[in-house]
Amino acid sequence: MKAVTGGPLHGVRVLDITTMFSGAFGATMMGDFGADVIKVELPGRGDTVRGMSPSANGVPLPWTTLARNKRTITLDIRKPAGRELLLKLVGASDVLIENFRPGTLDRWDLSYETLKAANPGIIVVRVSGYGQTGPYASKAGFGTPATAFSGYTYVSGFPDRPPINQPTPLADYVTGLFACIAALMALYHRDAGGGNGEGQEADVALYESLFRLIEAFVPAYDQLGRVPERRGHAMETASPVGTYQCSDGGWVVMTASTQPTWERAAQAIGHPELIEDERFLTNELRVKHADDLNALLVPWFAARTRDEAQRIMDEHGVPLAPILSIADIFENEQYKARENIIRVDHPTLGSVALPGLIPKFSRTPGAVKHPGPEQLGAFNREVYGELLGLSEEEQCRLAEEGVI
Repeated sequence: MKAVTGGPLHGVRVLDITTMFSGAFGATMMGDFGADVIKVELPGRGDTVRGMSPSANGVPLPWTTLARNKRTITLDIRKPAGRELLLKLVGASDVLIENFRPGTLDRWDLSYETLKAANPGIIVVRVSGYGQTGPYASKAGFGTPATAFSGYTYVSGFPDRPPINQPTPLADYVTGLFACIAALMALYHRDAGGGNGEGQEADVALYESLFRLIEAFVPAYDQLGRVPERRGHAMETASPVGTYQCSDGGWVVMTASTQPTWERAAQAIGHPELIEDERFLTNELRVKHADDLNALLVPWFAARTRDEAQRIMDEHGVPLAPILSIADIFENEQYKARENIIRVDHPTLGSVALPGLIPKFSRTPGAVKHPGPEQLGAFNREVYGELLGLSEEEQCRLAEEGVI
């Protein structure tokens, strides 16, 4: 059956009026799979991601991937004429994604009711630090503080050291995924799930996205009063799980969190007698005696190269993986086979490596058509002229007034 490269979201139009990463990544995901994503930037300044490091030959590299596949336009929605243009775009769109502080769009006379009046079918996905409701709704919300508030940072690190902040915008990207999921669910409900063509709002908070990932903490505290603490590489819920250094200096992570995998791991390290050891009979006991177990595993890995340890664990069906740097990833055969890194033509850089598309579809795989456009308002003429029908004279006047 022939693949349709346009992607499963072909025909869906998304207005991305976000800044930075959260929300914008959700729009990027939709653009990867065929949605027509129109990215709104402030005239003369552009999106704040354009100022993020690192850069090459004047090109901000985070922008190349976050704005890929998007038709970028400039528009000051704070101005009355800009507001009217946005409402016209809303009328021609399916989804609007925003990540302003709650209440900001209302102050610009762009409330949900106003957007809905322009298009009853519009789906508005709102991304913020703490959500649209509650006593914290008006607080400034960025990913790193939101990660701390979620409970995720509290358990990150070693018990004798301070909690560790994530070195990547994890909360922003995870929230972007939730924003994408929200848009897709709302689209399904509107068009196929009994919504009768009517849109709705979706409220996505940065801290809630990561809180959802530590779901097991909730019933454990409720029923047992258990407060997970920092445990380094170990897990509170399973053992053996850990990070080990090999004789060649390479690091690996092994997880033998189920009874069958633990028994295979014991066979792999040449100590099948550990399976009957009273300290390690069950996962709960292994967690309790994790230090004893690691005292056996650490020297086993230290006596073998990373490749040797990998081979032995693979032969026994024990999940183990090397800890890869980005340099390792570029050379890794699995990444190559899965096309996890692709090359895209770039007007300044010649070509640029970007992450490949996931998930992978058999019929509608999607595509990366271009990296983030360098020029501000690169698609102004196309969007304002062809989509909204504005004349060249109108566009010139609006540009002189700083509206576009």
